[in-house]
Amino acid sequence: MAIAVKVKSYLDAQGVQYELIRHYLTGSSHESAQAAHIDEGHIAKAVILTAKQGPVMVVVPGNTWVSLSAVQRVLDRELVLAQEDETASLFPDCDSGAIPPLGLAYGIETLLDSALESLAFHYFESGDHQTLLKVKGDDFLKLLGGARRGHFSSAD
Repeated sequence: MAIAVKVKSYLDAQGVQYELIRHYLTGSSHESAQAAHIDEGHIAKAVILTAKQGPVMVVVPGNTWVSLSAVQRVLDRELVLAQEDETASLFPDCDSGAIPPLGLAYGIETLLDSALESLAFHYFESGDHQTLLKVKGDDFLKLLGGARRGHFSSAD
C-alpha cells in the first residue's frame, strides 16, 4: 500500500510535501523507529481512545505513553483505550494498527501533545507497517491545525 488513500489526499489538499521512508515490516512505532534509523521521539504516534461521545485520537511522541488522566481532565469525560477491531472501522484504508496521526483527515477529534510542537521534522505511519512519512515540522503542525494542544504524554 505504502500510503493510505485518505492520507495522500489530505496531504495533497493541504499542499504538504512529504518523503516516504520505507523499512522492513514492523509491528509498533518503536520497531519502525529502529527499522528506519530514526529517533523514536521524532515519531508522531496515534493512540485511539473511545468514549460514548465517540473516538478521540491522541498524538504523542513515539517514545512516550498517553496519559489517560491528562486527556480525561482536559476533555472532562471518561475514556478507554480502543481495541484494534474498533480502530479498523475508523481507518478502512489502513492496515490494522498502522494508524496515521491525522485524525482530522478521518473526522476524528484530535489532541496533539505539546512535545511534538518544536521538532524540525516529524515521522509517522502512512497506513501500512512498512512505510513512514517524513514532513517538515511546520507542515505537520499545519496538518494538525484543528487539534487541541496540551501535555498528554508520559515517559513512564
